[in-house]
Amino acid sequence: MIRVEKFMVNPLGENSYVLSDETGECIFIDPGFYFQEEHDEIKTYIADKKLKPVKITNTHCHFDHIMGVEFIRQEYNLPFHGHPDDAFLIERAATQAQSFGMEMSSVSPLDHHFQKGDKVKFGNSELEIIHVPGHSPGHVVFYSAEDNFIIAGDVLFYGSIGRTDLPGGDYNTLISGIKTKLFKLPDDTKVYSGHGPETTLGFEKNSNPFLT
Repeated sequence: MIRVEKFMVNPLGENSYVLSDETGECIFIDPGFYFQEEHDEIKTYIADKKLKPVKITNTHCHFDHIMGVEFIRQEYNLPFHGHPDDAFLIERAATQAQSFGMEMSSVSPLDHHFQKGDKVKFGNSELEIIHVPGHSPGHVVFYSAEDNFIIAGDVLFYGSIGRTDLPGGDYNTLISGIKTKLFKLPDDTKVYSGHGPETTLGFEKNSNPFLT
């Protein structure tokens, strides 16, 4: 069984996740750790739970979701996995952060590109990778059928959807991806978003003003 631990971090209140299972292996999803106290908190969590980090896997590569990538990379000597269509966002991350009034160091390129049919594996667990562009060209959602949840990044929020006015965004593509790819999953699938609280696919299908 996968344990999902959420950390709300950085000035934009981004949700970073650590997923682990009974083997002790874990992965980081969208590490946005920015402040020193956030670095200290995640190191303490990993040590206290006696976890073995094995990789960084991102839903997408906007700056607020990769602020902690280099720190995590260096601290645990991990590869950075993501979709190749978001590679250009990594190159622009520091500049994009400045446009939001924040400073961040550059982030090195992806070590591994997601390919069609790939799965994210750690310990005894695996996540399906679902490509749902629109918020960014390479945005993916991670789905666990066994544990009935998705890590949705900035595709879908409680009562809202990801913005589509950033480079590579497209509103119609995003709406289509949510309806044709995510809404075919069970209604009780729990949604862990990139910002804000958890929700379910059924609730969003019936109540989200962008999707009803």
